[in-house]
Amino acid sequence: MHEAQPRHAAPPRWPRWRPAAAWRMAMSPAWWQWLASRDSLTRRLVAAGGGDFRVRLLTQRIARARADEARALGIAPGQRVWCREVALCVGGRPWVVARSVARLASLRGQRLNQLGERSLGSWLFRQPGLVRGPIEIIRQPPALHGEAGLCETCWSRRSLLRHGRFAVLVQEFFLVRMADELGLAKR
Repeated sequence: MHEAQPRHAAPPRWPRWRPAAAWRMAMSPAWWQWLASRDSLTRRLVAAGGGDFRVRLLTQRIARARADEARALGIAPGQRVWCREVALCVGGRPWVVARSVARLASLRGQRLNQLGERSLGSWLFRQPGLVRGPIEIIRQPPALHGEAGLCETCWSRRSLLRHGRFAVLVQEFFLVRMADELGLAKR
């Protein structure tokens, strides 16, 4: 008799990121204002919290790009990238977790390792000639590093931001806590 060979589970496949317009009817108008806005999320969070805003650095490291990130950046899957994950906190509590990735070659002269617990968005939106690519939205986000991955999200968005030869994929995962505290419907 032969023993049954264990089946190896395939890695989970996350739903695909889709253009923002594809989600318009699936969410409340209040969520649409947060997800489709092309301005600085940092500024919007500062305003929503009456100025009580802070960035908590979760990790900043060289990592391997996930397949969906590699496609968005136009690089080979698994290529090494600069990766930064932060919790954007209002009233001392995380409302959004952000994951940003950039090709290592585009980092020259950017000094992003000096950001610490300052917002990447506040730096980006001061850059001359900043161009934001199309916003994509997903309902269920890919796993995040560390404690951030344990937070339940409502919606997530991402877009590629460029200035000069520098390009960074900024992914923002909106947490249920934000929906609860702002009185937003979770749909």
